[in-house]
This record gives sequence, structure tokens and C-alpha cells, in this order.
Amino acid sequence: MIVGILKEIKPAEQRVSMTPAGVHQMVLNGHQVLVEKEAGLGSGFADTAYQEAGAKVVATPEEIYTRSDMIMHVKEIMPSEYALLRKGQIVFTYLHLAADMEQTQALQASKCVAIAYETVQTSDGKLPLLEPMSEVAGRMSILEGARFLEMPQGGSGMLLSGVPGVAPAKVLIIGGGTVGTNAAKVACGMGADVTLLDTNLERLRYLSDIMPANCKLIMSNPYSLLEALKEADLVIGAVLIAGAKTPKLVTQKMIAQMKKGSVMVDVAIDQGGCFETSHPTTHQDPVFMTEGVVQYCVANMPGAVAHTSTLALTNATLPYALAIANKGWKQALKDDRALARGLNVLDGEIVFGPVKEALGI
Repeated sequence: MIVGILKEIKPAEQRVSMTPAGVHQMVLNGHQVLVEKEAGLGSGFADTAYQEAGAKVVATPEEIYTRSDMIMHVKEIMPSEYALLRKGQIVFTYLHLAADMEQTQALQASKCVAIAYETVQTSDGKLPLLEPMSEVAGRMSILEGARFLEMPQGGSGMLLSGVPGVAPAKVLIIGGGTVGTNAAKVACGMGADVTLLDTNLERLRYLSDIMPANCKLIMSNPYSLLEALKEADLVIGAVLIAGAKTPKLVTQKMIAQMKKGSVMVDVAIDQGGCFETSHPTTHQDPVFMTEGVVQYCVANMPGAVAHTSTLALTNATLPYALAIANKGWKQALKDDRALARGLNVLDGEIVFGPVKEALGI
């Protein structure tokens, strides 16, 4: 199979979908890998490293799309690429279609085979290709939130950790999955006063065994959420329903009752966001103000730490990419139910139920 590795063109996105080590493994399995010129530069991988691993470096995305049986991205297909897609071509990347009608229609029109990283799901409910980036985003959410609490950034001037004699900031984390757990680890490690809300009592019991004493675990309901919001200095939206649009748990009316200068980080923004007022932002212009509250809604947070993110992503995606290349997509999906759940669009049809529901199709 000819596998194409594209350069990311989403603003401020420096990740790449495969490392030179991943290319080397693909070549050892008898496949040809085409890498777009300077695709790995932002992650610290020069074109020469890909060439030494056995890839051919090509100059344009058009050549990648024309020649490749399977193309791999990190982020979604961008509008400038829609016309380059072709029937039967495998697209393997993060798609996040539940909040993106335009891209969904483009994938349908192309009649490609669109397999989304974020909906590959094992029988126990784990999301192996989303998890590494959720780990990165969860940890980053606290670091970014702490930065925007600074007064020059529009925040209230709270130091997350406090100092002896001064109370630390209060951090509210909505959701106890991978993002929320990693956010809580960093916030607790920095000495913040952390409250984590979740609706799953078994998950809360598990977290109570692993979290330090400065992490309070509370069953989430509308009342407990509103009361926690009123006290919070930093709020992390870490809600996920696999492949589906995220519910808007925090309304503008609720935000209006928060402390002025507090900060909200919506890590769920890829799937539409869990705050009513959220809209996607970029690393170049990451925040906006709502009711005196700073909102951070960068849709590709891990792109800011591209080297770490690329290594973590390749560790997770490479086994699945190899299976598709070695067996062909049909057999690979037949053999692996988790990978089969990644199939979102096939021959013009949306075949993943939550995307259909989210888009009203």
C-alpha cells in the first residue's frame, strides 16, 4: 500500500501523523510511504530523517493525494483539500464530524473511506487513539488556565498554587475521564484546591483511591455544578461522549454568576464544546471574554507541544495504520471491532450513528 503523510495546514498545528520510526516500520512491512516536504519539521523531524527511514519526500499535497491509497493527517481535512479526495481512498485521522457538517458533506461527496481516530473504541469503552491526546490536553488545560489567570492575560490575578499564608486557586473540573483525570493530577500537584465532578459513581470511587487529599470528588448534578462554578477560579470542561456532540452543561446564565476574571478552558471544543458560549479559537488568538470570564477554546491544544504529542500519537495509531496497510481496510475492520467503530463515512454514506444524530441526518 502507498501511505501518504501530509503536512498539517490547520493554523498553528505543528504535529505530524507519523514519526520516522513509524515510517521505518511501514517500510519493513513492504509499504511505500510518501511524506510531504517539511511535514515533520514542527515536531522536530527533518525531511532527511524520513528519507533515511525509507520514505520518499514529495513537494505537494496534490501528489500525496493523487498517489496514496491511504492518507494520514492529525487534524481534520481542511476545505482546500476537499477536492483532492477521491473515491475509495482511505482517510485516517481525527475527524470530529459531529460538529462539522461541511467536512462531513465533503467526505460524503468524495466517496472516500473515512476512519476517525476519535471513534476507534475497544469493547470496554476505551478510546485508544484519543487517549494520548486527551492526556496531553488535560495536562495542558491547567497550565494554560494558570497562565490566563494572570492579570496581563485578562484574569483575576490568582496564582494557582497560592503561597504560604495565601489560599490557592479553586479549580473545578467537569468530567472524570482521561482529560479530567490528567487535569486533576497537574492541578493537585501544583497545590490548587481541586473539585472534580462526574456522574459515574464507580468512576468517582476509583478516583478517590488514586487522587491526593486536595482533590474533592463530587457527584455532578445541576445544583452541585452551579454551586461549584460560583466558587471556581479556573474551570476545565472535560466532558466527552464518544463521537457525538458534547452537551452544553454550562449556560451563559451560569457563567454570569461566576467570579469576574475567572478562567474557563473548554477541552471539549472539538466536539462542539460543553459551555454554551464556546466557539473554537486558535493558539494565535486563544481567548475571548464572556460575562467578565476568560474563555479558552483552542481546538488543537496538543499542537502547541508538537514533539511530545507526535511521539505519543504515533505510539497509539501506528499498530492500527499497519493493520489497514497490511490487510486492506475491509479485512482490518473485520478483524478488529475497535477499529471498525472508527469507520464514519463510507461510499457517500455516514455509517457512524452518533454523527448522524448530531448532524440531524
